[in-house]
Amino acid sequence: MEQKYIVAIEIGSSKIKGAIGSIDETGTLTVLAVEEEKVLDSVRYGCIQNVDMVCNAVSQVVSRLEQDPGIAPRKIKSVYVSVGGRSLSSVIVNESTTLPDETEITEYIIEQIKYKVKTTAIADRDVIDVVPCKYFVDKQMVPNPVGVFGQTLTAKMNLIVCKPQIKRNINRVLCERLPFAIAGYIVRPVAIADIVLTDNEKRLGCMFVDFGAETTTVSIYKDAVLQYIATLPMGSRNITRDITATNCIEEKAEEFKIAHGSAIADGSAKKTTADGVDVAEINSFVQARSSEIVANIIEQLNYAGYKAAELPQGIIIVGGGAKLRGFNSLLGTNSDMKVRSGAPAGMIRIVDSSIQAYDSIDVLALLMAASRMSALECTYMPEVEIEDEPVEIQEEIDADDIDDFVEEEPQPVKTQKKNRWGVSLNLSALKEKVVRIVTESADDESDGYDDEE
Repeated sequence: MEQKYIVAIEIGSSKIKGAIGSIDETGTLTVLAVEEEKVLDSVRYGCIQNVDMVCNAVSQVVSRLEQDPGIAPRKIKSVYVSVGGRSLSSVIVNESTTLPDETEITEYIIEQIKYKVKTTAIADRDVIDVVPCKYFVDKQMVPNPVGVFGQTLTAKMNLIVCKPQIKRNINRVLCERLPFAIAGYIVRPVAIADIVLTDNEKRLGCMFVDFGAETTTVSIYKDAVLQYIATLPMGSRNITRDITATNCIEEKAEEFKIAHGSAIADGSAKKTTADGVDVAEINSFVQARSSEIVANIIEQLNYAGYKAAELPQGIIIVGGGAKLRGFNSLLGTNSDMKVRSGAPAGMIRIVDSSIQAYDSIDVLALLMAASRMSALECTYMPEVEIEDEPVEIQEEIDADDIDDFVEEEPQPVKTQKKNRWGVSLNLSALKEKVVRIVTESADDESDGYDDEE
């Protein structure tokens, strides 16, 4: 196939990110450019609040992507966009179908069940994706029913849902205010998990945590499939805003958190910062809020019906909040599970060395997910308008018409001389007058002589 370009947009609570990549004839994805624009209070808990401000941020991100040397002069016409936020959750649905005797189960039958489940009405929720959990053929569980013969097929499906407002506001920004089509919706935490988790972690069981600015998403994998997903309405910005109680603005509080914050007390921190801020006071807020977030993450095990021992691969955590000093250690100690930081498993090819895979893991995961789902071309080559040069038209003139053109002879320019007093003199008129006077005088003299004779 010909090389195609795909574009992904990640609308987060603190940043709008965009990425563009190319897919060659072998299906290999190459990331060409990543851009981002910070936003403040325009997106809350993963849902767009201020449409105009988000429009401006997305426009700037797309404009910079189009100006990248590897992209120009191509233009972006459509994008893949992430879906996440506080309302993102999962609902388990069981769907059964009866088949004729000795019927072989095919991919088509499986897709029919998925479509039926996806169109299931869920109160106040939009279905974003359908993830199969388990299949039963004639009441016997089978890992992959395709190719199995049977009469009844039962599928346990995990519906990933969110509030309609999430997609509605995304459409308002990208389709109504900006000239882009939506090539597809991608569930953000699922896409990230696919490039971070190993096959063994999914099969044996693990908890995947995406610790963001305003939300924290917890997913549980077991038997190689997603079993549970929920989003907590709390994130690293909660810690930052707690620090503002020390009489500083949020931007300064974020600096204090990064430079001096620790989720666990180590007893070695300085007592005051260079600005005279009490470090112990800062960390009292950091540790209190970190403990609350950790407790809510661990509680998801009970909601999902699992125990820590059933997830031997432990906890894999990503997101900006996971950079907080001591947070992963606190999570591991309180959960009695091993914890590791997640990173792309070397499957993403990046040509620009300035792009840090860990910092851009969310938008890179969207590109990878799009490349695996029969990705659509997201760009186009604009037509170049060629201006026609003016053509000089020469008319042929007949020989008979030449006489009609008479060249006028240049006329002498009459000049007037001025005397020394500045009075203009008309010499021609003066000459004529003198000649007339002399002639008249001669005539008079001639007449007098004849009379004497």
